[in-house]
Amino acid sequence: MLPNPSYQQHFERLRMCVIIPTYNNAATLAGVIRDVAGYTHAIIVVNDGSTDHTEDVLSAFTSLEMVRYTRNAGKGIALRRGFKKALEKGYEYAITIDSDGQHFAKDIPLFIEKLDKDGPALIMGARNMNQESVPGKSSFGNKFSNFWFKVETGIDCPDTQTGFRLYPIGQLRNMRFFTRKYEFEIEVLVRAAWKGIPVTSVPISVYYAPPETRVSHFRPFKDFSRISVLNTVLVLIAFLYIKPRNFFRSIFSNRNWRRNLKEQLFSADASDRLKATSVGFGVFMGIVPIWGFQLLVAIALAIFFRLNKALVIIAANISIPPMIPLIIYLSFKAGAFWMPGSAADLSFSKGIDLETIRINLTQYIWGSITLAVVAGLGFGFITYGLLKLGRRRKKITINETGVL
Repeated sequence: MLPNPSYQQHFERLRMCVIIPTYNNAATLAGVIRDVAGYTHAIIVVNDGSTDHTEDVLSAFTSLEMVRYTRNAGKGIALRRGFKKALEKGYEYAITIDSDGQHFAKDIPLFIEKLDKDGPALIMGARNMNQESVPGKSSFGNKFSNFWFKVETGIDCPDTQTGFRLYPIGQLRNMRFFTRKYEFEIEVLVRAAWKGIPVTSVPISVYYAPPETRVSHFRPFKDFSRISVLNTVLVLIAFLYIKPRNFFRSIFSNRNWRRNLKEQLFSADASDRLKATSVGFGVFMGIVPIWGFQLLVAIALAIFFRLNKALVIIAANISIPPMIPLIIYLSFKAGAFWMPGSAADLSFSKGIDLETIRINLTQYIWGSITLAVVAGLGFGFITYGLLKLGRRRKKITINETGVL
């Protein structure tokens, strides 16, 4: 079948191909290939170790690019090897479509139009997951995945589990991926977003075969467990590295970083309570005994609780080197309250070193947590009072000058 010349020109102009990963879908594979061939001859089929008569089906299509191997490795590996083949052929974009007949090649133009209109992006084919034929486990899994993708990237995506996608593989060229099976489609999506690649979507049609004829290689327990582990890792990376990184980039990305920092600190849309809470929380994190991780954890939690991140960072620096001896001394004093009769009686002038902390670790830990709570609350209340006082003075000044 010859492709529509108009669409083939689009594929050539965009240096785009279609990748079809397949594993034991011989019954539907030929129909999918024929439908796609109506739009382009730039088709790469990846036979992921099929054990049915897939090779017999493929033998009828002599003009296809093939990637084949004998042992099933998983969809993630199939896609990664398909991307590698496409890059070797000089393609910059690849549309992936499943071989089980769930997707319709007639929706390919939607991806092309979206790419032409909005520019390079990872474009997701969003299925209507509310129709009656959608299995309950698929609907639940999709909502679960969408939620964690929003947590990890801050991006709303209506369908993060669709296999019908347009990948900007040129922008993914130097990325190293680690997952091998279905969870790869989550990893590549999240990490592309972290890389700054826009993630958008287009609505597509979907067909779910009757349960008695449906072929699915998704193993609910094993694959869902793998996806859950991946999401756990991605969430940790997001809050401990990606979100703090993006925050600092937003402040220092241009020459007006001082103005950006001032806006973060004194933003008019933030309430006095939020600012005071941010200061108090920052002081708490600066004292709490997790040395080496205080600022990192403070930033991650500030993002999670939507506090003023700049104020949290500044307040957390209460533990700068000149203040550390005083903080440790006060921590020991506070810890003595919880250990009557067995607490070490240390004087500030005696000098407190790491060995002292090691010997009296329990007293130090209890005391530093107590000091962190008390200091955090104290600085928070003081900040709130000063902010209210500042507003009151500003209001009095305005009234006295007659400025409305």
